[in-house]
Amino acid sequence: MSQRHISFLETGRSQPSRFAIAQLGEALQMPAAERDAMLLSAGFASRAPDARWSEATRVAVDVSITHILQGHSPFPAVAIDRIWNLQKANDPAMLFFAALKGDAEPNLLRSMFKPGPVRSAIGNWEEVIKALYRFLELEVARRPNDTEAQNLLIDLHALPGVADVISLPAHERPAPVMTILFHVGGQDLRLFSLIATVGMSSDAALDDIRVETLLPADDATREWFLKLSN
Repeated sequence: MSQRHISFLETGRSQPSRFAIAQLGEALQMPAAERDAMLLSAGFASRAPDARWSEATRVAVDVSITHILQGHSPFPAVAIDRIWNLQKANDPAMLFFAALKGDAEPNLLRSMFKPGPVRSAIGNWEEVIKALYRFLELEVARRPNDTEAQNLLIDLHALPGVADVISLPAHERPAPVMTILFHVGGQDLRLFSLIATVGMSSDAALDDIRVETLLPADDATREWFLKLSN
């Protein structure tokens, strides 16, 4: 598309075609759900998943996620959606959650932000919460039509102590990797995470999936999880 045509789209002098919306969504690397929202806003039907392959693909992705979660044992691994609602967890993750004495909160962000045993167990809570809040802010910015994510961000901001923490200035020399320090049963556990997504997905549901694997940042943490699984 020419610069002139894009300018006409911005000012409303021209109406976008389905092709133009697809091109813009791809160029801006927009999530699949946001591309569907753009189509609806322009008066087009959203993209319907192809029933011939969508179910088979979903089953394959589900099986693969389970394989990754189980293969990460003896360390915790979870499957979450775009706003950290828990979908699946391996056995070490469930044992770790039990050791933290958290409630049945399905949203992992809420469990860490709200006052309670999980929040109390995080030794560097302020640093972690500031980073996670920023992470969710970026997700909301990528998805301006996602009211569920926007409402979660508002709810988290209203929790005790959160507004003060996120207003703190950033560290001049932050650590190269964010490590979460947990105090569990007299033991200090240090974990960092790796997050994976489904590559090149054009399906909104598949695009939402995240697999987060937690890894020990020191030998003491590694040994603790080895003993937990035995």
